[in-house]
Amino acid sequence: MSPQERAQKSSEIMWNNDCASQRMGMKLEAVGPGSATLSMPIGDEHLNGHKICHGGFIFMLADSAFAFACNSYNQLAVAHQNSITFAAPGFKDDVLTATAIEVGRTGRSGIYDVTITNQKDEALAHFRGHSRTIKGTHFKENEA
Repeated sequence: MSPQERAQKSSEIMWNNDCASQRMGMKLEAVGPGSATLSMPIGDEHLNGHKICHGGFIFMLADSAFAFACNSYNQLAVAHQNSITFAAPGFKDDVLTATAIEVGRTGRSGIYDVTITNQKDEALAHFRGHSRTIKGTHFKENEA
């Protein structure tokens, strides 16, 4: 099985169980070894009292992209620590895209950077996620 096939199969299994991301209207756009891209349209339900996208939804989109990236090796991985810096607001009818890229992975730990952009390719936020692998895999390799 190639690294890309492993990433794809891991993401398909995760996506099928990820009710939270699906309910928010997210779409898994791409996945690869150590990387993932998700998108989400912003509707009324995502707006806060300032009529801009609530930061919690932006964080959730980034966290989901991070999750798919760090789980792309068929090794269960969870968040150990995450942080986000907001650069610009998102608005109703924007389509946000979170692109996660692996910075490094050693032993059980990984570091991933996620950039959240709008449809104009303007950066709205920058997220850094630290992952930690736990026992288990998404699938048995001989089931590929």
